[in-house]
Amino acid sequence: MSERDGYAPGVQCWVDTWQDDADAAAAFYTQLFGWEAARGEYTLFQKNRRDVAGLGAPSQSRYPAWTTYVWVADADAAAAQARDAGGEVLKQPFDSLDGGRMAVLADPAGALFAVWAPGEHRGARLVNEPSAWAMSLLSSPDPEAAKSFYGAVLDWTPDSFGDFTLFRLEGFVGGEPTQPVPRDVVAAMVPGENAGWTPDFWVSETDATAARAEALGGTVIMPPTDSPVGRTAVVADPTGAPFSISTVARR
Repeated sequence: MSERDGYAPGVQCWVDTWQDDADAAAAFYTQLFGWEAARGEYTLFQKNRRDVAGLGAPSQSRYPAWTTYVWVADADAAAAQARDAGGEVLKQPFDSLDGGRMAVLADPAGALFAVWAPGEHRGARLVNEPSAWAMSLLSSPDPEAAKSFYGAVLDWTPDSFGDFTLFRLEGFVGGEPTQPVPRDVVAAMVPGENAGWTPDFWVSETDATAARAEALGGTVIMPPTDSPVGRTAVVADPTGAPFSISTVARR
């Protein structure tokens, strides 16, 4: 399942970051993950010539971050559902460059994400392997409200997993057969003081990658730590945009 050509509605499908200095950001991420950068008005990061993430400029926010996109059948309908469920539409549905349509939303606690009814671009073409994105994690100060919101908007069903909440999507089969969580899991959540979505990139060796991020000008926010799913660290790029890196345990 590492190579993908599209996703089911309700499944996370893409991540990107918007930076004021795209050249510096491209240099950081290509050196950190070994990605190639197909530069243009919008940069596509690639591994083995398959899209893994994106980079835009200039930044659309005062707070550097990564944005997680969820595949939907109808971006306008998803935006309306989010508003009805207590969320906020930060950017009204609009046509994207690839012929698709998207909207930028926030859940009731303020965690930003985007919904995308894609056109020509089909989201991440390579996932769930070292130097590729796997899934994004939600930190929420109100987990119960988040469970209700994402269930109403994206049909996600919550399931307890230790300190985590796993969001599952009935009928979906993704991930990898050897992963330590069910294959219908599309996202995860932990309680947290600040609301936000953080993308997780798989790596071959968490400690070494965290050290390399620091050497490249990044910051280690949470040192490498063992968890039920493997070994994870949270880092930030030189602008402060946070993301996590994980070496995943095999079931």
